[in-house]
Amino acid sequence: MRARLAGMMAVVGVVSGCGTITAAQPPLEGPGVLTLEKAQPPTPGGEVGGASTEFASAKDLSMWLKLSEKEKDVDRLAKMDVGKTAKGAMYLEPKTSAWFDGFRGPFVYQDLAGDIVMHARVKVEGKSGGKPRRKFSLGGLMARVPDSYDNANWVSITTGTTDRTGRLESKYTRDGSSKPKETAVKSGWTELVLARVGRVCAALYKEEGGEWKVADRWPTEFPEVLQWGLVAYTDWDSYYALKKDHVKGNAKQVKGQPDLKMTVDYVRFLRPELPDYADPLNTASVSDEVLIKVVTPADA
Repeated sequence: MRARLAGMMAVVGVVSGCGTITAAQPPLEGPGVLTLEKAQPPTPGGEVGGASTEFASAKDLSMWLKLSEKEKDVDRLAKMDVGKTAKGAMYLEPKTSAWFDGFRGPFVYQDLAGDIVMHARVKVEGKSGGKPRRKFSLGGLMARVPDSYDNANWVSITTGTTDRTGRLESKYTRDGSSKPKETAVKSGWTELVLARVGRVCAALYKEEGGEWKVADRWPTEFPEVLQWGLVAYTDWDSYYALKKDHVKGNAKQVKGQPDLKMTVDYVRFLRPELPDYADPLNTASVSDEVLIKVVTPADA
């Protein structure tokens, strides 16, 4: 169920001596603030729970749609299987590709409506192991507006190599313009969350043996139904002159030196919920600590 957002999140006060009305952040307690004690983790099960995949069988592959097939794009996946290359996991290996501004790469997804938490455990490596060596070789999660080729709109959280190795990237692409944000992370297995709660999308991550952290939160006006799924791309340098022309870059398979493989242990979908008064765009109303509780599974 979609949470309703309160229209007024500011506390109105009067400046002494001049009568000027000013808006302030809500206090740490009181109206407009969701406390950690009152926050609830997302709920599993229901119709979105049925979209969750543990990749225990090759039959699980049938639950996932390929963007290249559904929207008639170039197939930029060199390999995709469940339980064959990696036991009990989905395996994705992209060809030279990109997800940036209007550029498109491999994407496998499910169509889901409403507020969603997508939680996955992934490992992104170079094709021979270790860290990917080609620039902007990344894999992770994406939520995309369907049929948005001409006016790209999506959010993602990925890990791998940007122009530096060992990076995590959160990215909001609005009307064909991407705004990425990076942070350093360890290699190996990483848990990722991409969530939509009302008019907000959020990206979170947890390194192996670590704690959940908020990578980003964005104000969004996405439609009810989005494509929720897995993205992997690699080898931006091989686009050369086409880096300035996404139309030509998308029209064919660019030859290059792809260097990425992604193993996905599971993908789980849950429903988040916020009380009416909580505003997840306002960190004084919904702190990072509270947001983590709202959009990460209780046992994760």
